Amino acid sequence: MKPSLAPIICLSLIFSSIAAAQNPEKKSYSAVSVTKAPEIDGVLDDEAWQNGNWVGEFIQHEPFNGAPTFQKTEFNILFDEDNLYVAIKALDTSPDSIVSRLTRRDQLDGDMVGVAIDSYHDLRTAFMFSVSAGGVKFDQMLTENGDNEDESWDPNWWVKTSINEEGWVAEMKIPFSQLRFAKNANSVWGLEVLRQIFRKDEVDFWQHIPKDSPGVVHQFGEMSGVESIQPKKIFDITPYGVAKAESYEAEPGNPFADGKDAKLSAGVDAKIGVTNNLTLDLSINPDFGQVEADPSEVNLSAYETFFEEKRPFFIEGANITNFGIGIGDGGVGNDNLFYSRRIGRRPTMYPSLESNEYARVPQFTSILGATKLTGKTSNGLSIGFIESVTAREMAEIDNDGKRKMETVEPLTNYFVGRVQKDFNKGNTIVGGMVTGTHRDLDDYTENNFHKSAYSGGIDFTKFWNDKAWMFNVNTAFSQVNGTEQAIEATQRSSVRYFQRPDNDYVNYDSTRTSLFGSGGRLQLLRQKGHWTAIAVLLWKTPGFELNDIGYLRQADQLFSLEWVQYRVWEPKKFYRNYSLSADHYRVWDFGGNHLGDGLEANADMSFKNFWYMNIGTNLNLNGISNNMLRGGPRMKAPGSADARIFVQTDQRKKIYFNASTSLSRGFDESSDSWRINSGMTWKPINTLSLSVNPGYNASFNELQYVTLKNYQNADRYIFGSIDQKTVSASLRVSLNITPDLTLQYWGQPFVATGKYRDFKYISAPMASSYEDRFVNYSGDQIKFVDDDIRIDENKDGAVDYDFGKPDFNVQEFLSNFVVRWEYSPGSSVYLVWNQTRSGFISNGNLDVTGNLGDLFSEKPYNIFLVKFSYRFGL
Repeated sequence: MKPSLAPIICLSLIFSSIAAAQNPEKKSYSAVSVTKAPEIDGVLDDEAWQNGNWVGEFIQHEPFNGAPTFQKTEFNILFDEDNLYVAIKALDTSPDSIVSRLTRRDQLDGDMVGVAIDSYHDLRTAFMFSVSAGGVKFDQMLTENGDNEDESWDPNWWVKTSINEEGWVAEMKIPFSQLRFAKNANSVWGLEVLRQIFRKDEVDFWQHIPKDSPGVVHQFGEMSGVESIQPKKIFDITPYGVAKAESYEAEPGNPFADGKDAKLSAGVDAKIGVTNNLTLDLSINPDFGQVEADPSEVNLSAYETFFEEKRPFFIEGANITNFGIGIGDGGVGNDNLFYSRRIGRRPTMYPSLESNEYARVPQFTSILGATKLTGKTSNGLSIGFIESVTAREMAEIDNDGKRKMETVEPLTNYFVGRVQKDFNKGNTIVGGMVTGTHRDLDDYTENNFHKSAYSGGIDFTKFWNDKAWMFNVNTAFSQVNGTEQAIEATQRSSVRYFQRPDNDYVNYDSTRTSLFGSGGRLQLLRQKGHWTAIAVLLWKTPGFELNDIGYLRQADQLFSLEWVQYRVWEPKKFYRNYSLSADHYRVWDFGGNHLGDGLEANADMSFKNFWYMNIGTNLNLNGISNNMLRGGPRMKAPGSADARIFVQTDQRKKIYFNASTSLSRGFDESSDSWRINSGMTWKPINTLSLSVNPGYNASFNELQYVTLKNYQNADRYIFGSIDQKTVSASLRVSLNITPDLTLQYWGQPFVATGKYRDFKYISAPMASSYEDRFVNYSGDQIKFVDDDIRIDENKDGAVDYDFGKPDFNVQEFLSNFVVRWEYSPGSSVYLVWNQTRSGFISNGNLDVTGNLGDLFSEKPYNIFLVKFSYRFGL
C-alpha cells in the first residue's frame, strides 16, 4: 500500500518505539542571503541558484531505513528580506518513469519533494511545504514533535515544477509572514528535506530519522545563516461575495414553498499577525456553501451521531483547541471539550403547527462572526482562543395570511480558550482549557436550552528515559445552568439517564437548576524497540455534561484499556512491514456495577507487491447495559463476537481495488450482521480520477427498542426483532485541469430499510437466562391495523395500548459538484451545485432500483452557488 504523507512525516507516539542505538548525528546547512531573488518558474537558471549551497547525501527512510537511496537528490536554500527560496533537484536516471499526476491541494499523488522548517527551534513544531511533480501543493503544520499534523493549514506561498532530462525540479518561494519565529530568537532553525519516489514507494530524508524514533521534529537537522532574518507579521484581508439560487418542488398552499429562492450575501475573512508568533483569524458572516454534505445514515441508537468537521475556519489549527478525554477512533474516542460542529448547527427546535399552518425554518444557524487567536511564543507557550456568535433563528409561521415568529435557536455566544507550555525541551508539557456557552433565551426556548454552560480542564504530559516512557493526565469539569425543566431534561437525556429506577447512586432532582460533573483520562505509554504498550483509564461522572460546545457520548462510566503492539518495518521475504496488536478493556459505572469486558486483536501487513491486508477480531463478553431500556432499569445484554478483513491492491497503479467484509454474531442468537464493502479507483490519465465505493449491510437484532407504554400503572418497554438492510455507494470524479483549477463531483445513493417483527416487552431485565428477560406477544394479543399496532395484553377484547408501525424505508441521493479556481494564492472562485433527493416509505421492504427510481421521478432540491473571494495581502 502506498504510504500517505502523514505517516511518512509524522511518526506518532502511539505507533512508534524508542531506538536502542544513539540518535544519528545532526547535519548542518547554511542558507545564503541574496539581493536579487530568483524567478519562480520551475527552471533553475537564475544566477542566485549558482551561488547558493547545493547539498545532497539523502538517506532512505522507507522501505529500507538507513540504506542508500535509489536516486540522488540535491537542494539549495536562499533568502532575502521577505522570503525563503528553496530549490530541490529530484535527479532521476529514468525521467520517463516519474509519476506526475494532478489532484486537488493536499491530496498528493505521484512523485513528491518537500521541506519542513522548525523556525521556533523548539524541537516540537514544524511547517512543511511539499509539492508533487505535477505542481500540486501539500502543506502541513506539525506539532507535538510530529504527533499531530494539521493538513488544513493552507499558507500563501508559490511553487513551480518541471521535468527535464535529469529528473525533475521544484522551485519555491515561502514568505516569512507564513512562518512563526521571534526576532533574533535562535541562530539556527530545524530543517528536514524529503523526497518520495512513487514507483518504488521509497521515501528519502536529508537528515536521517530512525524508523523507531519517538517523534520526528526533534530529529531534524539544523539550518544556520538565518540570524539576520526579521519576522514578518501577516495581514491578509479577504472579502467575498456569494450568489445563491435554490429550486425545489413547490407545495400548493404553502406560501413559503413556491419552488424557488434566491439570495445574495457577502462577508470578510481576515488573517492578522498580532505579534510575530500569534495570528488572529476573523470571519464576519462566513459562508461554507462549498463544503461537501454529511453522508447519509439511519441512527437507531440512543446516541447522537458524531460528524466530521469540514469547514475551513474550524479545521485549521484544530489540534490547538483539542482537549480529548477519550481513546481511539469513533465512539468514546470522540469525547472532547470542544466539538466545533455545535457552532452553526441545525436549529434544535421546530414549531408545533396546526393543520392549516405552514412554517419557514432556517436549515442552519447563521454564524454572525467568529474570531480565532492561535500561535506559539518563542518560550514554548501555545495559545488557542475561539470566540463565535450565532444568530437567533426564527421560524416564520403563516396561518391563512397571518404571520408570527417563533424562536427555534437562541442567540448564542461560544468561547474556547486553550494554553499549553513546554518545559525541558518538550519533555514536560502543562496546559489548560476553558469553554463557555451563553444563550439569550426567551419564553419559547428557556426550558429547552441551558442558559449557560462551562467546562474546563488541566493536562500534564511527561516524557522520560529518552522518551521511552510517557505519562499523560487530562482532567476536566463541567457545569450547566438553566431552568428546572432544562436541567431535568439534561438529567433524563440518553447521556446519563438519571431517572433509571435502579439508579440508587445518583440524586435525580427535578428542582435542580444546575448540574456539575467531572471526567478525565490517564495514560501510561512504554516504547521499546519493536514493542509499544499503553494503559489507559477514562472516567466520566454521572453529572458530566459537555454537549453545549463539546461532545460526550456517555457519562457515568469508568473505562480501562490495556493495549500492546509489535511492529516490524524492515522488508523481508514477501512483506514490506507488518504489525500485530491486541487489547483488553473493562467498563464500570459509578455505582460499582461491572458493565462489560472485551478483547480485540488486529494484524496488518504490506506486501512486496504493494498490496495491503488487515484482519481483526473482537470478543465482547456478556454484560449489563444502563441504556438499553432508555431510562428504564439496567438490563443484562448478550455479548458478541466479530471478525473482519480488508484487502487493497497496489495504489500506485492507474486502477486499483479494495474490498472488506465483516461478520458479527451475538450470543444466544440475539443478533447477527454481515457487511461487505468494495472500492475501485481508476486514473485513466494524470489529470482525471474516478472512484466508486459500493457497500451492503444486512443485520438482525432480536432486541431493538421501539417505545415505552404504560400498562396497569407499570412501564412497558416495547421491543421488536428487526431485519435491517442498507445499500449505499460513494461516487467521486475529480478532473484537475491545473494544480489551481479543479472540478470535483461526489454522489451518494443510499437506501436503508428496517422491518420489525416478533414484538415483545421486557419482563425481567436482569434474569440469568436470556429467554426469560422478555415476553413475545401472542397472536391473540397483537393486532395490525394499517400503520397502527394494537395490544390487548390481558386478552379481554379491549386495546390496552397501541403504537405506530416502526418499519422504515429511507432513500437519499446526495450530489455535490464543485469547480474551484485559486487564481492567486488565497484568492479563489467557487461554482457549486448541490442536489438532494430524499424519500420515505413505511413498508421496510428493500427494492433498490424501485426506490432510487422513485427518487428520480420527483423534483429534487437544488442549490446553485457562486462564491468569489480576493485576498488583499499587506
